[in-house]
Amino acid sequence: MAKVRWGVLGVAKIAVNRVIPGMQAGTNCEIAAIASRDLARAREAAQGLGIPKAYGSYEEMLADPGIDAVYNPLPNHLHVPWSIRAAEAGKHVLCEKPVGLDAAETRQLIAARDRAGVVMGEAFMVAAHPQWRRLIELVRAGRIGKLQSALGTFSYFKLETGNIRNRRAYGGGGLYDIGCYPIKTSRMVFGEEPVRVQAAVVRDPRFENIDSLTSAVLEFPSGGHCVFTCSTQIALQQSMCFYGTHGRIWPEIPFNAIPGGASRLFLDDGRDLQGGGRTIEEIAPCDQYTLQGEQFSRAILEGGAPPVPLEDALRNMAVIDAVFRAAESGRPVAPDPLG
Repeated sequence: MAKVRWGVLGVAKIAVNRVIPGMQAGTNCEIAAIASRDLARAREAAQGLGIPKAYGSYEEMLADPGIDAVYNPLPNHLHVPWSIRAAEAGKHVLCEKPVGLDAAETRQLIAARDRAGVVMGEAFMVAAHPQWRRLIELVRAGRIGKLQSALGTFSYFKLETGNIRNRRAYGGGGLYDIGCYPIKTSRMVFGEEPVRVQAAVVRDPRFENIDSLTSAVLEFPSGGHCVFTCSTQIALQQSMCFYGTHGRIWPEIPFNAIPGGASRLFLDDGRDLQGGGRTIEEIAPCDQYTLQGEQFSRAILEGGAPPVPLEDALRNMAVIDAVFRAAESGRPVAPDPLG
């Protein structure tokens, strides 16, 4: 079977611990090289992961004709410039979420993709996980009646001063890092785009005024709402539950499903408060990073769209922009991918 030869920009933890091992388990992905601005770190990662080439600069790896595609897990503020440089070097690009710091940056990526004629997409691995495809199927089939509401939380506690998630100049803060997940998954399940956003944000002056706590309400054209909270200063937690006129449905671990492990969907018809109408559906073991890599590589090898095209990334980014604007203005804001 043909394989896409991948190069990785940087030695980020998500790449080393999750994405690279996941992609290496796929049938059409070959991790051929890894680059770091510190050659020793690149060599260490390459040795530990069995990657044949290590580079001491991103530029050197992008110049390698033996690399077909690039995975970009760099800090958020470097997503756009290095994804554009990769595209200009003729490489396909899978870029970590969020692909940019606002919708305008995402439009720059779309323009660069179109100029270069490469495949480019956002690494929202949840879009590849079968638990979400099954949840959407059950909602569309009317198993919870008419979908009315979604309620989500995503948080962790991190106060390290040097951590990139606490550096606003690097695109740190909770909304970019984890608040994007309730936005993305609610859009997936409702199957439509929010028309209005209301929000409140707490900023921490100790960490360049990053958003340490963000809560938002997304209003969908069908009349449904998604309400979510994300925080970098609340104990580790993630949940995403969808409520309908005749029940509710939720994944046990919505965003960071255990790689290689089974997943569970819970469905409750609401007949009582003791769970008398609850059923559990188990999803076969899988690794969403393997699936993401395979699906993206197929888009390169066979044509077609990647799992999360930049057009979808742009719509998600427009909602993130709207959350920030709504919090700053104290008024509802309509997301605008073009503005």
